[in-house]
Parts: sequence; C-alpha cells; structure tokens
Amino acid sequence: MLKTLVIIPAYNEALNIEKTVQDIHENAPWVDYVVINDGSKDNTLDVIQKNKFNYIDGFCNLGLFGAVQTGFKLGFMEDYDVVIQFDGDGQHSAEYIEPLVKEIENGNNIVIGSRFVTEKKPFTARMIGSRLIAGAIKMVTGKTIKDPTSGFRAYDKACIKDYATETNNPPEPDTLVYMLRKQRKIKEIQVEMSEREFGESYLNLVNTIKYMSRMMVSIFLIQPFRKV
Repeated sequence: MLKTLVIIPAYNEALNIEKTVQDIHENAPWVDYVVINDGSKDNTLDVIQKNKFNYIDGFCNLGLFGAVQTGFKLGFMEDYDVVIQFDGDGQHSAEYIEPLVKEIENGNNIVIGSRFVTEKKPFTARMIGSRLIAGAIKMVTGKTIKDPTSGFRAYDKACIKDYATETNNPPEPDTLVYMLRKQRKIKEIQVEMSEREFGESYLNLVNTIKYMSRMMVSIFLIQPFRKV
C-alpha cells in the first residue's frame, strides 16, 4: 500500500474529533494522520492532547485552506505518496480510505469520494451550490465532476507538490479546473457520508453566498487563464 497521510482540519471540533480519529484507527490503521487544530476557540486542543493524537497546533485560525495546506506541506516534506483530505466533523468514513488509495495506485492523480456516482443528486436547496459548481466546471472544461464540493479527496505526489508549494492553489472545487488543465486525471468513487452530529458548519446562508460567488468568479475568470 502506498505511503499515505490523512489530513484532518479541525476548527471547534471538540465533540467530533475523538470519534473521527478513532474511525481512522479502526478502519485504516495502516495510514498516518495529522490533526490540524486551526486556532479552535473551544477545547479541541485539550481533547487532542488528552488522547495523544498526532497534531499540529495553529496559533490562529487560517481557514480551511490554510489548515489543509499545512498538512500538504507536511506530506510534501515527508515524501508521502498520497495525501487524503478528511473532515474533522465525523461526516467522512475511513472505510473508504483504502478504495481511494487504490484508485491513486491505478494511475489517477485526484480521487474524489463522491456521494453521486451511483446515487442521484437530490433536487434540494442544499444541492443548488453543488449543481451550479458542477455545471460551471463542465462549461469551462467539458469534464463532468458529479460531487465537486466533496471534501473527501485523495491526491498523488504531483498534486501534493502543487497544493503544498503554490500559495494561490487551494484544494477547493474551483482549482479542479486548473488541475484538469494540467492534465491531471480525476476520478470519483461512490461513498456514503454521515450528517454532522455536533456543532455547526461554517457554511451558514451568508457564508454560502460568499463561497458560491467566489467559486463562480474563480471558475470562469481565474482558473481558465492561469499559467500551467
């Protein structure tokens, strides 16, 4: 099996992080992991230290990209073959880590744990953003990505270097356009995701509108024109 690092960004996940890491211990014990405490204001750090989890403590809140890029930098410096982004809120399941890594072994550069490979995407308000981003990516690249907003992804060495060393290249849905322009092979595999048990997502209505606006501008006006 390829040398794999699982990055777990955590901001105010004191009630979820223990279960998340335990899931990895039980279902993917062969991987390494690191929790990136992204300047949490609750007792996330206390829970991490009490359980002696492997972690990096951010002294301030860098946001999702800053936290995840910290993990990519570690993966790049430590010469990992695969880095996996894995949410700290308990929504992702570690049982799918091995299938994601297998698809990297099969020659893919990015493998997305997708909710909608064999399952239909529901027509709900919650999925409007996903549909808009998927449609925008299709318009710009001609490629279909069914679940572009999934935060459960595996990356190979080439992509680890990209995300670790390029400041303006966050592992967000918009930069999938850039990766496709770089001829990176992207594959989706079907996964099941759970609902968050505790705490609240940062994507409230206001943040969702801001996020979608940023994604649309980037997909149409920035990513197609970046130097590859």
